[in-house]
Amino acid sequence: MSNVKAWFQQLPTAGKLLLLLSAAILPLGLVLIVAATSGINQANQALSARANDQGRLAIRAIDSLIARNVLALRIAANGALDGSGDPCEDLRRALSSAPSTPGSFLVTDPVGTVLCNRGEPTGDSRPNLLVAPGQARLWLSPDGGRLHYRVGVLGGSATSSINREAFRAALVAARAGTTTLRITDGGSELRIGSAPVQAPAIGLDHSIVTIEQAIAGGQLQVRADVTSGQVESIDRLVILLPVLMWIVAAVLSWLVVRTFLLQPLRRIQKAIGAHEPGSGALELPDRLGSAIEIRDLGASFARAVARIESSEKDMADALEGQRKLVREVHHRVKNNLQVVASLLNIHRRSAKSEDAKDAYSSIGRRVDALAVVHRNHYAELEENRGIALRPLLSELAANLRGSAPDSARGLDVRLDLESLNTTQDVAVATAFLTTEIVENAMMASPETPITLTLRRTGALTARFTLATGTSPEAAENDPENQQFERIISGLAKQLRSTLERAPGHYSVDLPVFPPR
Repeated sequence: MSNVKAWFQQLPTAGKLLLLLSAAILPLGLVLIVAATSGINQANQALSARANDQGRLAIRAIDSLIARNVLALRIAANGALDGSGDPCEDLRRALSSAPSTPGSFLVTDPVGTVLCNRGEPTGDSRPNLLVAPGQARLWLSPDGGRLHYRVGVLGGSATSSINREAFRAALVAARAGTTTLRITDGGSELRIGSAPVQAPAIGLDHSIVTIEQAIAGGQLQVRADVTSGQVESIDRLVILLPVLMWIVAAVLSWLVVRTFLLQPLRRIQKAIGAHEPGSGALELPDRLGSAIEIRDLGASFARAVARIESSEKDMADALEGQRKLVREVHHRVKNNLQVVASLLNIHRRSAKSEDAKDAYSSIGRRVDALAVVHRNHYAELEENRGIALRPLLSELAANLRGSAPDSARGLDVRLDLESLNTTQDVAVATAFLTTEIVENAMMASPETPITLTLRRTGALTARFTLATGTSPEAAENDPENQQFERIISGLAKQLRSTLERAPGHYSVDLPVFPPR
């Protein structure tokens, strides 16, 4: 569930709207489609059943016509062939009194001898075909378009026929709506054309339903083709209207949201993204649509940006004032330290003993180291990148050479420094550490060169090495040596590092700023 919720939240607004509309409208549309489809299927089934009924009605009309004529011929032949008179005349009078019976007939005796043949020629009359009394035989003569039937009676048989027009008249009388009707006897076929039928209703497609049935005791097979109405294809498309409505609603909703909501929001987003701080008021695009809420939102963004710009300007002015104040403080501290260093230098020159001169010089070097830090910090305030160690150590080395005693005037301080920056606290501790070690080295062995090395070892660390080349021989219980070790160990702790000692070498890790 959480994955589905996260996926839904990641969708764009148009996609969410489409899903919500689908969940609301699509099930209703599907229900309507199912109901409409069921109704159409029921209507088609009813139309097919009606066509079947019409086809069977047509077959019953043909069967009734044949049965009626056969029965009429049998009754007439029984009376005509009783031996009391002229069989042909008796048969003619009997048939003429029966409705819808043909006037042509053929009469034969029991051995097949033709006794008489009246009316239209019957074509394929098959005089040699013998039929037992009480039986009837039927066959087709396609050339003549007739159905022949022969009935057997006592004293002979009688034969007659039904033409195609009689069959058509029977279909019209029965109102059987057939397109085509075929009668077959297993070898020949009699095709009867369509009878006038009522046209299918408007809005229905036409289809042919075929019904087959055996009649006349299985001697004939009748096949009726009936025109049946079916729901048109266009009507089937109408049932898709709910889905079409869903599609139209989704597209219109997407267009409305895109036109009146998403596009104006994107224009506002681009305007805000292109706005540069300090460049003035936020310039909103002219086309924000007709939605008042979007225009109010753009105006709110413009007011917010204006307030932010005003606040940032006030903060920048305050920061600039603070920077000037800090610069002034460092400048005054540097000047005061230089005054103190000058006073110490004056007192050193007027001192009587060498120990006093050395003490004044030592204090002056430390004050001067602190003044160098403040001077470099004052210079780096403009860039706000901390204190540059390379110029700091270079100036400090020059000052140490200049303040060296007469015995160490030839002091050689070599520099191998990378351009790195650090904080003021680290710079002060580094300056004091350098002053202590260099002073101790030039007092112990002034002729030995001193090398200062600064190398970056990581993104935030650098290795500072002081190679003095001296091997102090002072005893561990020498108070001056013990004080020196305590001082440089304390300065290393201020750097949050461990001072590594080797004969003539001191190394410590310094925290520095990452490279630009």
